[in-house]
Amino acid sequence: MSCQRFEPIQSRRDFLGRTGLGFGAAALAHLFRGEALAAASAGAGLPAARSSVDGLHFPAKAKRVICLFQSGGPSHLDLFDPKPVLSERFNEDLPDSVRRGQRITGMVAGQKRLVLQPSKFAFQRGGKCGMEISDLLPHTRAIADDLCLVRSMHTEAINHDPAITFFQSGSQLAGRPSMGAWIDYGLGRLNENLPSFVVLVSVNAKRAGQGLLSRLWGSGFLPSAHQGVQFRSAGEPVLYLNDAPGITRQQRRTLLDGIVELNRLQLARSGDPEIETRISQFEMAYRMQASVPELMELGGEPAHVLESYGPEVNTPGSYARNCMLARRLAERGVRFIQLYHRDWDHHGGLHEQLPHIARDVDQPTAALVSDLKQRGLLEDTLVIWGGEFGRTPYAQGEANRQKYGRDHHGRAFSLWLAGAGVKGGLTYGATDEFGFNIIEKPVHIHDLQATILNRLGIDHERLTYRFQGRQFRLTDVHGAVVRDILT
Repeated sequence: MSCQRFEPIQSRRDFLGRTGLGFGAAALAHLFRGEALAAASAGAGLPAARSSVDGLHFPAKAKRVICLFQSGGPSHLDLFDPKPVLSERFNEDLPDSVRRGQRITGMVAGQKRLVLQPSKFAFQRGGKCGMEISDLLPHTRAIADDLCLVRSMHTEAINHDPAITFFQSGSQLAGRPSMGAWIDYGLGRLNENLPSFVVLVSVNAKRAGQGLLSRLWGSGFLPSAHQGVQFRSAGEPVLYLNDAPGITRQQRRTLLDGIVELNRLQLARSGDPEIETRISQFEMAYRMQASVPELMELGGEPAHVLESYGPEVNTPGSYARNCMLARRLAERGVRFIQLYHRDWDHHGGLHEQLPHIARDVDQPTAALVSDLKQRGLLEDTLVIWGGEFGRTPYAQGEANRQKYGRDHHGRAFSLWLAGAGVKGGLTYGATDEFGFNIIEKPVHIHDLQATILNRLGIDHERLTYRFQGRQFRLTDVHGAVVRDILT
């Protein structure tokens, strides 16, 4: 027999793989009750992610989420949760009856005392609701009636990487799908010309802050098509998106058509779902060559809108510019828009560093919420502002009314939500007089994640993916929707 006419016999592994994928497709069709799958691209002839506007399990209040993640652990005691008793009992030891043997980090474990440290920053009431917010955030305080401030958040980790990983993926262990990946998996794209999950990492003007790993927006064990796409602050927004010099758009189209055909042949032979991902991502990149430059160009924005985001809005990579881009992405149907702003980790020098970083984020954040509201987008956009944990009511080092730092604290901290049927002007939950323990209406990270999915029309207990023999979900086996904060 001629070698040129040799045809490989199907292996046992290929047979089982293809058969398993067939059973999986049948199960998926049953799960989605026969919903049609959108085409990945013209001529590709392959199923792509579903596109749902109204929610997966029930009518959705939100079409999209903007998560303004403040990496490092903002101090709730200096921003959102005033505690006069810390000033009254300055330099006293944190009572054992309050700590109750709870673990502390190695950074303060060697201290002889855990001394109470008041905030040097004043608080005032904002809006008709009278929400108390620090003078460091005057613009945020001005939109208090649009915010639901949760003062009773708590998490399980006390160090940055596991705490950030937990917030983003529902697990302290690396390797689980990120929240944006779960949402894309459940709902699919609204805009075929942009990714459903976009990440923007701002550059702090003063200090870089701790690094962030790309797995925080990864897809974990979900198909890789659901991972986030990071838009860079300098140079090409997306690496390798532009054509090489001398390549025309028609030549690129011809090249992609050839690659798609080869990938289709391989897909038919192996049934590997990652080949589908490769085809759809090639096509997405081709469409993004036109959509991304238009997105990133702010020249068409009215001057008064740009001014509302603050003086840094024209600085590439700034938090202000990324907030503006977040609004533009929301307008264009991106499902999950993840902003990261770093350098909230103030073990020392909080008195100096906190005002700088608060100034970086305050005006742009308030402008984003107001801009969305003015355009009618806030009613179906969920905005979240917060970090992985808070800071301790005791000083790291010696207590000092003017110069101090605080350690990590996951037992109680604050964040806020706005839009998408979340009650505005509401302060929810409470901590004790020291800001150390929650005494009213605790909200766990899994509860927050369940609530986010709820706003998107997803039952967090039913959005699952089978991996290594069991069904996984974003909230693991925990979580309850915080219905008290919803209209």
